Amino acid sequence: MISLPQDAVLLVVDVQKGMDIYAAKLNRNNPDLERNIARLQAAWRKTGRPIIHVQHLSREAQSPLRPGQPGVEIKDEVRPLTTEPVVQKSVSSAFIGTTLEADLRRRGYTTLIVVGMQTNMCVSTTARMAGNLGFATYVVSDATATFDNVGPTGKRYASDLLHDVALADLNGEFATVVDTKTVLERVS
Repeated sequence: MISLPQDAVLLVVDVQKGMDIYAAKLNRNNPDLERNIARLQAAWRKTGRPIIHVQHLSREAQSPLRPGQPGVEIKDEVRPLTTEPVVQKSVSSAFIGTTLEADLRRRGYTTLIVVGMQTNMCVSTTARMAGNLGFATYVVSDATATFDNVGPTGKRYASDLLHDVALADLNGEFATVVDTKTVLERVS
């Protein structure tokens, strides 16, 4: 990350209250996720840079992220200001079935800093699409997190492993992976 344009968008993906239900069962990595995102949001707001929030609206009947459930709400620690747009989606990518791409292009935004949940799911899918669509895309390693997952053979994969592999898959191909400290140094 050489420079960070004034109009670089902080894209906060799926940091919703219902994720805590998964964390209780599936060992979430990166306990500093919310704190690091809040630090980035404070820097973005101080410098007048744009923040866009993404909210997952699940179609699954048992999901805590389903509309009408308290878990669908964005977590208090990273709550959007009333002036910050919220893109609502029902699939992994924030670009599918939403106006996100059109909104970014209309405003001339070309750089995205992606943070949120889950590293190997919605963050990865959104970052991959952003890169494929031609946006300069950065994923903040310590402002993303995921959970343990069980593969088709029943083997459990640790959240730290899934997180690290997802970031490795993104870096250099679809995005540049950076940390919060690096991004904050480029904001001020």
